[in-house]
Amino acid sequence: MKIDTYNPDVLNCLANLSNDEVFTPPTLANQVLDLLPQELFSSSTSTFLDPVSKSGVFLREIVKRLDRGLAQQMPDRQRRIDHILRHQVFGIAITELTAQLSRRSVYCSKDASCPYSVTRFPSESGNIRYRPLRHTWANGKCRYCGASQEVYNRGDQAEQYAYQFIHTDNPHTLFNNMKFDVIIGNPPYQLETGGAGKQAKPIYDLFVNQAMKLNPRFLTMIIPSRWFSGGMKQLEDFRGKMMSDGHIRVLVDYANAKECFPQNSISGGVCYFLWDRDHSGDCSFTNIKAGQTSTLIRPLDEFPVLVRYNNAVSILHKTKALKENSLSAIVSSLCPYGLPTNYRGKDRAFNNALILHSSEGESYVNRNEVSKGIECIDTYKIIMGKVSAEHAGEPGKDGMYRVLTASTRVIGPKEICTHSYFIIGNYEQKKLADNLLCYLYTKFVRFLLLVTMSSINLSKSVFWVVPLQDFSHPWTDAMLYEKYSLTEEEIAFIESMIRPME
Repeated sequence: MKIDTYNPDVLNCLANLSNDEVFTPPTLANQVLDLLPQELFSSSTSTFLDPVSKSGVFLREIVKRLDRGLAQQMPDRQRRIDHILRHQVFGIAITELTAQLSRRSVYCSKDASCPYSVTRFPSESGNIRYRPLRHTWANGKCRYCGASQEVYNRGDQAEQYAYQFIHTDNPHTLFNNMKFDVIIGNPPYQLETGGAGKQAKPIYDLFVNQAMKLNPRFLTMIIPSRWFSGGMKQLEDFRGKMMSDGHIRVLVDYANAKECFPQNSISGGVCYFLWDRDHSGDCSFTNIKAGQTSTLIRPLDEFPVLVRYNNAVSILHKTKALKENSLSAIVSSLCPYGLPTNYRGKDRAFNNALILHSSEGESYVNRNEVSKGIECIDTYKIIMGKVSAEHAGEPGKDGMYRVLTASTRVIGPKEICTHSYFIIGNYEQKKLADNLLCYLYTKFVRFLLLVTMSSINLSKSVFWVVPLQDFSHPWTDAMLYEKYSLTEEEIAFIESMIRPME
């Protein structure tokens, strides 16, 4: 009697180190490798580097492809494997543990010099190296990665997270000025900055920039899609570079990261790209949502941010064609009244008190506590939370988004808010604020916000694409669809993406 056995790939079974140091499933690793010209795997001179090796999955799958591709040139398999491992495949691990795991995946032994290694090297590390480093502190931060000295100046027993690849001014020296045809990997995504409410610092862009310094023929990495729009100044610079240099030949984007990494919620989704040194021009941009794939050849720098939905491009063309002012003109910056997120007033009202809206409800403050937005105290305006309605930017089970939370509402004179919110509009008449709220609640507006967001955060910057309207009357989706001459297909796409507001 035949008994079927289940023999899973062990690299599919690993628990992630953290939400920001994610092991790459073998299936995904091969999808990324499929972007490369496959003749690379039939050349005995092609060289590959994973500078952020965790499980060794990229290197292992590269070895498999080279083993098949070089079989005719090198019929002796042991000689073939020796050549591949010694001269073609290289890695830099991110920790001592991942160095051992990567060597086990590629050499079948954590010690590359022992008899159990498929190819014996003179050293334990072989060509998959790990060197523990310390951060280089300057003014309380690491001058290479920006890590907080307060958080990461640790003893010898704690992990430093001083990644070797980005903690050098000259990455060429890491492998004796070796030239690489392909640099590939899934880098760490961010570092905690420490302190309540402080934003984590992205570092994945540092790995991409460092890899570009090595000038490989091809560069491909899996990174968060948060760089598409918004973010710190660091990401603004990175976005400008990625969108304008013309070398990104392919970009594949998952709006919901769980379609790529089922066990992880990564705000704004994830993407992988193929940077081609010899390519100059448009990009084949693929967006994947709920298993549906859309691919369009288009320039990445057509808009101020990278619009992730191909089906939205024609809609944006129509909304911009009328050359109307942007709604961002009446949107405040964050912290509109100068009061931080944790600011609280008194529990009970008093004479001439202002009502303060915070994440914990209402309290009461004096007018002289307000340092900004004085002109917007005694008027009607919209209060909007700075975080969108979806957890980690993931849609509901129906695959649809609401975008705005129920906290989006009209507040009146003598009402203000903390840094948890920003405000839109500034009117003497409540009718105008009500009509603005009606406009914000339309699927049309919430769709425009969705397509320009790449994280859970809302801010003034995401409203650049929303046209400013005449708010002497309320707006409906039907009126807006007609005004901007949307086709049935375009309307259907909006309706498929955005759920009604309760």
